[in-house]
Amino acid sequence: MTLHIPIRNVWLLQLYASSLYRAHGADLVAAERDPEELPDLVARILAEEVTVRLHTGLSVGFRQATRDVTRVRGRINILTTERHQLLSRGQINCTFDEIVTDTPANRLAKAALERAAALVQSQPRYRSLALQMGAAGVRGPCPPLGTASAMQRERLLGRDRRMIAAAELLLTLTIPTTESGNQMLPLPFLGDHYLRKLFEHAAYGFYGHRLGSQGWDVQHGKRLSWDISRQSSGMAAVLPGMTLDIRLRHSDPSGAGPRQIVIDTKFTSVTKANQFGQETLSSGHVYQIYAYLMSQDGSEAGTKSEGLMLHPVVDGNLDEEVVIQGHRIRFATVDLAAAPDEMAQQFLKAVNEFIPPT
Repeated sequence: MTLHIPIRNVWLLQLYASSLYRAHGADLVAAERDPEELPDLVARILAEEVTVRLHTGLSVGFRQATRDVTRVRGRINILTTERHQLLSRGQINCTFDEIVTDTPANRLAKAALERAAALVQSQPRYRSLALQMGAAGVRGPCPPLGTASAMQRERLLGRDRRMIAAAELLLTLTIPTTESGNQMLPLPFLGDHYLRKLFEHAAYGFYGHRLGSQGWDVQHGKRLSWDISRQSSGMAAVLPGMTLDIRLRHSDPSGAGPRQIVIDTKFTSVTKANQFGQETLSSGHVYQIYAYLMSQDGSEAGTKSEGLMLHPVVDGNLDEEVVIQGHRIRFATVDLAAAPDEMAQQFLKAVNEFIPPT
């Protein structure tokens, strides 16, 4: 597959895929229109959050420490105290929990500020804030980026969610150059697996932000169950499961009853050559979306299920649909090399046939 994506559009996909966009998309309109502004805009959001934290106090955590102290704290280590004759010097060895600012969330924000200083070199403020966090006790290494989503769910970090989301997005911007957002990024640089997941998460974030306000429930990674009426004793262990990329649900968008739209994203060409050299839809992909829809036929009475196969443009645009056994299935493409506004419109156009006008 030959596919080149402008760096600016990789940034745009990373924006759509971010938790910051899903929660605060209204604050990122400028970055949607001009993705080259994304690093500076997100860095400013992070800087504002960190500035408030430094003025009001960074969120703290607890860390277990063991050392010699002059008063009892936590658990006394009698053997160590006796071995080093600490009592004669007015000390005692204890193990206790101490309050620290060197938490994973604060380390993530500090690392993101250092990343912002490299991405937006015209703003010395970001490096200064990183140094201030270091002076406040945040000195540990950046935690794995994959832990950011778990931090977002921690109840005690409720006030830090925007800071964490901005930091996560900044650290995601792993681009080979920041000199020009219009340069083309060849597919092998980031790898097929990364870009496939990025396209999937970008579609989820985009539809979640754009359609959530219209009453649509947008879910990602939803597991489906087969509509089973009978099975042998060993079938449950060998029957493969089904996991949806994206599912849109609405109780009654136009007075016609509940709707369900199953979206399956693929980072491949929408068509391929058959044995006769003709370009046809990939049979495996058609069977997959068909299985998703038919497996749910009896699961929720009255729900109208429809499907969308969403691909990037590789060898040409495609926008076609078919109705099979009462289920509408659309096949649409998004040009990842198009201008940002046009790319967003193509994401919307892919579902507009399903979504009644508001």
